[in-house]
Amino acid sequence: MSPVPEKQIRREVARRRTFAIISHPDAGKTTMTEKLLLYGGAIHLAGSVKARKASRHATSDWMEIEKQRGISVTSSVMQFDYDGYCINILDTPGHQDFSEDTYRTLCAADAAVMLLDGAKGVEPQTIKLFQVCRLRHIPIFTFINKMDRAALPPLDLMDELEQVLGIFSYPMNWPIGRDGRFRGIYNRQSGKVEFFDEHSGDHGASKVKALSVDLASPDLPRELGSDADVQKLRDDITLLEEAGETFSLERVLKGELTPLFFGSALTNFGVETFLKAFLKMAPPPLDRSSNQGVIPSASPCFSGFVFKIQANMNPDHRDRLAFIRICSGAYEKNMEVRQVRTKKSIRLAQPQQFMAQDHKVVEEAYAGDIIGVFDPGIYRIGDSLCEGSEDIVFAGIPVFPPEHFAAISARDSMKRKQFLKGMEQLAQEGAIQIYKRPDIGTETFVVGVVGVLQFDVLEYRLRFEYNVDIRSQMLNYRYARWLKIHGKAEALVSDFDDLTLTSTTMKVLDAHERPVLLFESDWAINWVLERNRDIELVDIGEA
Repeated sequence: MSPVPEKQIRREVARRRTFAIISHPDAGKTTMTEKLLLYGGAIHLAGSVKARKASRHATSDWMEIEKQRGISVTSSVMQFDYDGYCINILDTPGHQDFSEDTYRTLCAADAAVMLLDGAKGVEPQTIKLFQVCRLRHIPIFTFINKMDRAALPPLDLMDELEQVLGIFSYPMNWPIGRDGRFRGIYNRQSGKVEFFDEHSGDHGASKVKALSVDLASPDLPRELGSDADVQKLRDDITLLEEAGETFSLERVLKGELTPLFFGSALTNFGVETFLKAFLKMAPPPLDRSSNQGVIPSASPCFSGFVFKIQANMNPDHRDRLAFIRICSGAYEKNMEVRQVRTKKSIRLAQPQQFMAQDHKVVEEAYAGDIIGVFDPGIYRIGDSLCEGSEDIVFAGIPVFPPEHFAAISARDSMKRKQFLKGMEQLAQEGAIQIYKRPDIGTETFVVGVVGVLQFDVLEYRLRFEYNVDIRSQMLNYRYARWLKIHGKAEALVSDFDDLTLTSTTMKVLDAHERPVLLFESDWAINWVLERNRDIELVDIGEA
């Protein structure tokens, strides 16, 4: 049990907010992250992910390939203080090819900020990520971005949230003007009209002119420019008050109602308003379910789980860090915890906290915080860590079956050692899933990924982080299925011999030596199930 006073633990936990930002690609997620960091004083100049040839890049896009391509391919963790709160932002990849990293990261979040492009509304990847949030029952806060450009009618966007995502919304503010004539917002909480000035202010932020006027003020027509604009705003607000949802923080925290904000991350308009309101509404670190029941976040006993492993964040040092979400209690310098999977005692020496790639050693951390510890190869994604007499095991992190496969080998056989190390470390990160055929050696791996862009990242990172060039041959397989047989929890390699398979089905072992079958079609899966009555094919597992 931590010697940190319980009163201090409760106070520190109460001021923490840990959330992920999710969106479809190009909705402005990384730009939004940059502006939040700007307000927190964590950075002094916001980078744009669009400026691919500029010297400035988004803070959260720290990988070289991210800087070159202008996309996020891995989750970033950033912590900063703002207005008395300690904020942990988990910036996730928006591209569907890297969605598995996003799913894992959402397991470490207590809330989600969902960004929508005002002109495009709810997009396919947004739907997938929203469904993960819904399964975890975490509250969702929505920011309609790019309102300084042509956008859909706000009522249509609200209807889309309800019809497509099945969640009701409550606008915290309301946009004035659209179709490229964005004038500002009406703040429903303050009763003020805030006007948008497209001319840049400090740090690239738009200037905000807030008027202390209500909707009945005679000064409003002069500020808006026409009586018609004033009447449209008044009609919209009347409709919201009479026919819209009633605000309920209880429903928000259950994930049944999403607070809705309008603004522009690029120009910084509406971002500070959103941040202040979000911090007041968002929950502090949530209690977590485990095999020992619900673990209160303010419990004095330390517990946490590994949700991400990242190699080579500092290429000069070839470091490898395990990211731990603290679920309860407090971390103290050099504390010892038990790794539940191995039953071993581990000293958490020199943990790091992050500003994307940059990190610093911390003396203490609390529930809700994300810390990184040096990993000599002992951690796995999903590992639970705890102190005390109870072995606390938190819910497993899903492993999604890959949909694209390739045979990967090193071009230079003299670099076999670097090749094996790189493949092993990248697989442990969860960036790829590697399989080996039991009948051949480890000169060639079968690699499975959720999205084909992951093959590009694999080739790039092996070349620049491990100095290995590879050969890659795409395979026709589309499905990977974990094998269970004769009612046993895990199949054995010898069980392969008892199976009747199609000529195209491939037998492989995953990174944990578990039997896996690779199939080219649904027909092949059904054919095997019909002829092997004692087996079960599992399409999703846990790390």
